[in-house]
Amino acid sequence: MVSGFLLSVLVLPVVLGTPGQYPLQRVPSKYFDVQAHRGGRGNTVESILPAFAWALIDGATTLELDNAITEDGEVVVWHDENIVATKCQDTGPAFANDTQFPYVGKYIANLTLAQLQTLDCGSKRQIDFPLQSTYPGVRISTLKELFSFAECADPDFRILWNIESKVNAEHTNQTRSPEDFVTRQHHIFINSPYRHSITYQSFDWRTLVVMKALDRSIPTSALVDLETAVMPDNETSPWLAGLRLDAFPGDMSAQIASAAHAINADILSPADVASVVVDPTLPEYVPFTTRSMVDYAHHLGMLVKPWTVNRMSIVEHLLDWNVDGIITDYPNMVRRLVQQRSRPVAPKYPKKRVLECLNRHLQKATSPSPQ
Repeated sequence: MVSGFLLSVLVLPVVLGTPGQYPLQRVPSKYFDVQAHRGGRGNTVESILPAFAWALIDGATTLELDNAITEDGEVVVWHDENIVATKCQDTGPAFANDTQFPYVGKYIANLTLAQLQTLDCGSKRQIDFPLQSTYPGVRISTLKELFSFAECADPDFRILWNIESKVNAEHTNQTRSPEDFVTRQHHIFINSPYRHSITYQSFDWRTLVVMKALDRSIPTSALVDLETAVMPDNETSPWLAGLRLDAFPGDMSAQIASAAHAINADILSPADVASVVVDPTLPEYVPFTTRSMVDYAHHLGMLVKPWTVNRMSIVEHLLDWNVDGIITDYPNMVRRLVQQRSRPVAPKYPKKRVLECLNRHLQKATSPSPQ
């Protein structure tokens, strides 16, 4: 829930400043960027191979996903820092007398890949997403496994990726460090056929700074919402790489865009809503992404791709404001609306081929029998 203090700092008018020299002037992409959030968790249980398969079939432009790192240093595709009982269930220990078992409730940073991959993370439909298709027995995949599936489904390597480092800037003992994330993720990125199709995003802007210093060719996307942008008692946010918004001129919309520009982010990815009320037809609704924020970020040369937009009324506003992409749990629905607005959308991937590749890889994505 967003506090009243946070809502009080959101001021909508913006004063344009002088654009910097970096990032380069934004270049419109061929297709409007419909991003499948966690593979499109409105339609399929999140973050597992079937979710990404159906996102391709539904015509998503970009596959959006999160990375965590296991205790033994493996980069895996999962959103949460710990294994929650509402999404995964234990099937048995990875080996006899494992004192870590059961694994549900544990942090991924404290589990090995072998322990993590005993979990069934495909059986549980989320209460908030009643239309989800489930895939019982499917386990969490490594990033390498997801890329392997994608190469099968996408022999022309057309898939675009938006990959997040799941670093906790406030509770640093719960995840690996920004440097560890960047080093391990970058190694996989540059050794994949998708190295030129990856955007790197994070709420922890330290991670974006480290990635940009290591490899300037990888576009970075600055995720931000009220909870990470503004701290109580005027404290410096641990999420913004040491920057303070009040060091930049203008209102909050301008300050956020300017701060993202200051760390050389290529994309600003703000939350869609700043209030508990999430429908723009209601008087209590307060947007986080505003027209002035979009205009000013464009003025600075950045693209704007808000998250996680699931209401078509908000999608309509964002399209009116000329955002460059939308991250959504329902890529099929957003794609349909974008198409109705006569915006170009990415072609869908052949269903037969994608499902054949999925079935081929599901054998590897099914939890092994307990020892």
